[in-house]
Amino acid sequence: MKQQARSFTGWHMTAILVSFFAVVIAVNVLMATFAVRSFGGTVVENSYVASQKFNGWLAQARAQEKLGWRDEVTLDTARHVRMTLNVHGARMSAVAQHPLGRSPDIALHLHEAEPGLYVSDRALPAGRWQVRFDIRHDGGEEHLLREVD
Repeated sequence: MKQQARSFTGWHMTAILVSFFAVVIAVNVLMATFAVRSFGGTVVENSYVASQKFNGWLAQARAQEKLGWRDEVTLDTARHVRMTLNVHGARMSAVAQHPLGRSPDIALHLHEAEPGLYVSDRALPAGRWQVRFDIRHDGGEEHLLREVD
């Protein structure tokens, strides 16, 4: 018995085109949803003003490097921020920020537990945090951004 070959009709082409564009639209909606849900906000309020301040920020960074301060930031088992710094007697404060802005900022004050070891007064909740440190010692000032997890 001989089988007849099925012909390719307009309905077949319509089904292929509709399926193709349905997949493209579904992927675009999925990617847009992920992008909107994961972006924590603006990087800078005004990019023009930030560009005008850029050279000043570079000069501040060079001045900080000349101080020669070396640091290491970790969390202890209770999730207190611990900073080891090659400077003794510094005054230090910090703000812990969630990278995506999903949790409110946490102000931290660090005290020198032993020479060169500074420990925060509060523990951080579980998760990844960016900690911005303000360190002052003997007229020198340094601002650091470190990530802890």
